[in-house]
Amino acid sequence: MTTYVLIPGAGAGPWSWHLLADELRRRGRQVVAVDLPCEDDEAGLAEYADTVVRAVGDRRELVLVAHSFGGFTAPLVCDRLPVRLLVMLQALVPAPGETPGEWWADTGHAAARQAEDERGDWDPDDTTALFLHDTPPEVAAELLRRGREQSATPFQKPWPLAAWPAVPTRVLLARDDRFLPVDFMRRVVRERLGITPDEMPGDHCPMLGHPVELADRLEAYESAL
Repeated sequence: MTTYVLIPGAGAGPWSWHLLADELRRRGRQVVAVDLPCEDDEAGLAEYADTVVRAVGDRRELVLVAHSFGGFTAPLVCDRLPVRLLVMLQALVPAPGETPGEWWADTGHAAARQAEDERGDWDPDDTTALFLHDTPPEVAAELLRRGREQSATPFQKPWPLAAWPAVPTRVLLARDDRFLPVDFMRRVVRERLGITPDEMPGDHCPMLGHPVELADRLEAYESAL
């Protein structure tokens, strides 16, 4: 049986996946929503990968779904477990030897954000407007209430892989994200993976705003293997 392994972004926990997880379970899938040690200043990317491996246990038929900063962890797991498919959901794509802290300048994120802010009519200092404008308000409020501290430790060491893992990879972008604008993400994905990404509606957290459509997309990817 397919097991979806859901890896959250920075400062997020398993709750960020709960709507998608419920939808996948209704379809008969196993789901592991990983609880990363994001508050732990002793934990870096290696410890994040260890946490995912422990959470998976002896499950197989694995589909990894990495959101946002989870994109730095998921490929490390692919090097250690028999992953059938890696789905990068609005996820940061690392380069060999790059620290997560360097990713923003290396990719030109600041200029992309500035251009996006200038095109819009929102307050870029409003967390909800920036990250969660397409999420139901009550869900967005609960996510922010459950927000966790994110240690800087995993941002400081270079990403250790010499190349992208030899695992089938799909990239799915949220076309309405204001934090990681879609034009910017298309370029990063093309330059770093040579992949033309797929796109769906949604802000930075499409698993909360569009869980049914996201489940449909994941199931289509899985069935095409």
